Amino acid sequence: QLGIARAVGAILFSVIIGLLMHLIFRKEEQAKAAAQMAMPEEEVKRPLWQNVLYFASMVGILVFANWGKPDTDTGLWASIYHTKWLITSCFAVALGVILVLWFELAWWKMVITAVPVAVLAYLFPQQPMVAFSAGAIGLSFFTSTDDGESSEWFAASWGFAKQIMPLLLIGVLIAGALLGRVGHEGLIPSSWVAQAVGGNSLRANFFASFAGAFMYFATLTEVPILQGLLGAGMGKGPALALLLAGPALSLPNMLVIRSVLGTKKTVVFVSLVIIMATLTGMLFGYFWG
Repeated sequence: QLGIARAVGAILFSVIIGLLMHLIFRKEEQAKAAAQMAMPEEEVKRPLWQNVLYFASMVGILVFANWGKPDTDTGLWASIYHTKWLITSCFAVALGVILVLWFELAWWKMVITAVPVAVLAYLFPQQPMVAFSAGAIGLSFFTSTDDGESSEWFAASWGFAKQIMPLLLIGVLIAGALLGRVGHEGLIPSSWVAQAVGGNSLRANFFASFAGAFMYFATLTEVPILQGLLGAGMGKGPALALLLAGPALSLPNMLVIRSVLGTKKTVVFVSLVIIMATLTGMLFGYFWG
């Protein structure tokens, strides 16, 4: 429930806050739009719909390759789990076609990558990670050694990986030590957590939203941190508020936004995120807490 609520909330956040920012600063936006119309149109390498499909294929691989086993063996989620590698393969094929057609990656490189994957998938049907790992290694090798745009894509991905992995490992270690997990208390007493963000009060949701807005943690560390907080007595409403405000904002993020948008717009944006996260957390906690 939290995952679905977070996904839906993030989409609604982007739409509602974007509209509110536009309404609040519509005069400035109109002046900016008029100035942009006078500028020559920027040349793009490919249409937007191709970029959308490109990112959709990678998101599909990420989502379905990591699809967890549900509690029951029946229903839609169970059906997706039992066919997740087939679905992942379809997205992988789509990504390969896109890289060849739109990113000008040599077709023979994609064939050399795909053949070992198919062979390993046939030889080890019960261990799909073997074929998946081979595909990831092959794709990484050929994109990193390519002279085109795909090499820039790999370099950026590798750069982000080097930034994220240390934060992930350190964040999980610290979260586990301080917050513990369900049934196992950490260094921070559960009573402190329950007192600050327990239940579904306005204060608890606002505190979670405000704290999440100023916290700085990698997105991948949210799960262990939230698991520890929930196990220590955090309510589901404040948990969602933290999940919504945390990724949207952080203190370094605010400083960067201020350098681009200015102080006034930054204050309005931060305030809207905190208010929206607080209200959304309260609603979620009221109906599903």
